[in-house]
Amino acid sequence: MLRPVGVLVVLLCCGSIPARAEPRTSLRFVGELGFLDVLSHSLRQGRDGTLFRYTEDGGQDNLYTFVRLSAELTLGKRHTVGFLVQPLLFDTDVVLRRDVRIDALTFPEGTPLNVRYSFPFYRASYLFDLLGVSEDELAVGVSLQLRNANFVFTSADGTLRRATRDVGPVPLLKVRGKWALSERWWLGLEADGSYAPTALINGDDNSDTTGALLDASVRGGIRVTPQLEAFLNLRYLGGGARGVSDDNDDEFGDGFTSNWISTATVSLGFSYRMAVTD
Repeated sequence: MLRPVGVLVVLLCCGSIPARAEPRTSLRFVGELGFLDVLSHSLRQGRDGTLFRYTEDGGQDNLYTFVRLSAELTLGKRHTVGFLVQPLLFDTDVVLRRDVRIDALTFPEGTPLNVRYSFPFYRASYLFDLLGVSEDELAVGVSLQLRNANFVFTSADGTLRRATRDVGPVPLLKVRGKWALSERWWLGLEADGSYAPTALINGDDNSDTTGALLDASVRGGIRVTPQLEAFLNLRYLGGGARGVSDDNDDEFGDGFTSNWISTATVSLGFSYRMAVTD
């Protein structure tokens, strides 16, 4: 006779745990942990500045830890509001192989350089599920992302430094899908993106500013229990901006910035859903 623990193991292996009926209002917590690879990354500060390639010049040719946390509230099975926190920080140490000019300051060839690229962001989203069924999802909506950028170049002896900070909103369109392959296995996709060739969309006073962002992923997962799911996620995260900052005070350089990054991530994720009301 099987003990209760043995029965549970058999049910999990056979995929016979029934899916619980979806509550009308539920709260879901999602976490991802994995690694990030910088595919390409370039920065130019000042119109006469050097095109600094982080992967070749700035030491971003390693893998980096990737962490992402989010929470979602689903109302009436169709309406979902969510909040996402995405850290993104690269600290590297290099010795320059050429002269590099950043915001009217030249770092000579051979300079030991500390490079910090910090671009964490926070994103609030709304989704409407066009299907309205518990097993599958096809939802469309909008997101508002808050960027919080900080780029710092410092010589190892501290005598040369340039730092740039930028905070601002980024409106995005959003789509998400999830399809059941069996009682336990599922496949999903999600994308947030925008292309903003005008100052009106960018929220910038300068008409020459252009920005773009794409955060797109595909994932495959398994329902471990009616509340808990695990998934493997492949993600592309990239974008940037080009233009003159409206916050420039002409203290250093002319305020021109061109910053473009492309990354790929592989992560293992878990989600836990709890009923708020039935």
